[in-house]
Amino acid sequence: MESLKDKIDLQRLPRHIAIIMDGNGRWARERGEDRLFGHYHGVESVRDIVEASAELGVGYLTLYAFSTENWDRPEYEVMGLMELLVDTIRKEVPTLNKNNIKLHVIGDVQMLPDYAKEELKEALHLTSGNKGLNLVMALSYSSRWEITEAIKSIAADVESGKLESKNINSETLPKYLTTASIPDPELMIRTSGEYRISNFLLYQLAYAELYFTSVLWPDFRKENLYEAIIDFQSRERRFGKTSDQLRQEIKAESQNSL
Repeated sequence: MESLKDKIDLQRLPRHIAIIMDGNGRWARERGEDRLFGHYHGVESVRDIVEASAELGVGYLTLYAFSTENWDRPEYEVMGLMELLVDTIRKEVPTLNKNNIKLHVIGDVQMLPDYAKEELKEALHLTSGNKGLNLVMALSYSSRWEITEAIKSIAADVESGKLESKNINSETLPKYLTTASIPDPELMIRTSGEYRISNFLLYQLAYAELYFTSVLWPDFRKENLYEAIIDFQSRERRFGKTSDQLRQEIKAESQNSL
């Protein structure tokens, strides 16, 4: 059976894919189980999508694993998610290293329990030398928190004299975000049929292509990712320009390369 992978133009891959992994709880309820059952099965989807991204040659993959709002969920679910996080990271580090994958974390990690912070710190260190896929885990993350912290840091630098307010421009804020060293996503995927961004990378998604699918996260597999990438490659990304302008630029580039 032919895979959708064969239809992907590897020269036009999105450099950075961001995913809101939604639908674990609904998937579990449909099977008469509690929400944690869905989260445990969602880990298999994470493995599959990380592997597919690395195989394709995607540069960055950001997964929205836990938002700051998720702390308000029932205590048993939060503690179960933290234990799942630590257990998964501990088990997956050898695979990450085998596949040359570098782990990054964005978010208010100080809110995590100490045992989770220690496990993350070790995983970040053990994968720091890898040069392949950059796997970014958004943990205890929200854009409003991130932007607020960035503004506070800018204000502190102005107050201390490190930055002059007159020099603040459109390039200033990105340098203070948790993603300062990471390119903006070109493709954002959300599973489970919800059409929201849910406080995820609000600043960074300004020009991303948004892809929504009704597939619940525990059922999301490589073929679903390939489908999203093919859809991305079918779109015309204008960045505020007209189609005619884009065609002229492409024509000029091709002539210059001759």
